[in-house]
Amino acid sequence: MPSPKRAGSKQLILNFFMANLGKVLESRDIQAASGGAVEWARRVRELRNEEGYQILSHKDRADLKPNQYLLETTKRLPAFKRGISKETRAWVLERNGYTCQMCGAAAGDPDPLNPERTIRLTMGHVVDKSKGGDDSAQNLRAVCTNCNEGLQNTSPPKPDRIHLLAQVRRATIDDQRAVLQWLLQKFKLSLSPEPTSK
Repeated sequence: MPSPKRAGSKQLILNFFMANLGKVLESRDIQAASGGAVEWARRVRELRNEEGYQILSHKDRADLKPNQYLLETTKRLPAFKRGISKETRAWVLERNGYTCQMCGAAAGDPDPLNPERTIRLTMGHVVDKSKGGDDSAQNLRAVCTNCNEGLQNTSPPKPDRIHLLAQVRRATIDDQRAVLQWLLQKFKLSLSPEPTSK
């Protein structure tokens, strides 16, 4: 006889909200209820944005603090449908250089918040769908799962060109070569051979 199927993290989170209807829940308790899922915050957003559950956060109510959530009612709102095609996703990742547009981490880099993992990129909306944004390429950007789930407290400002060039000039020759190789690969360029002297 097959063993009963275990509920997924999203269902576990929904069950936890339903069991605590009208109560303020802390993010650590939601993650624990999810079975310790790393992407618990994404599952909360899916319940809210895609399935219409009215899960509130500090962005919705002034009396809620960051990392606090509240399901006020079992009544569901019309849900958003995700419409990001594989082609659009691939185009946005390519346009953004396979780099998080918030913190600058690249796909495959070591994850600073979890050394056992590498950075994974996902699609983030510039204007959130709940505020009228859409799934067009112009409204999408590559973001790492840490930034997308709010795990990074702040995203550092992008360096201006003068500061960036100054940092490269100060780097070792080996690091400058690594930057050059990365730029050549990113922009699909090659170095022309140096002319030989006669």
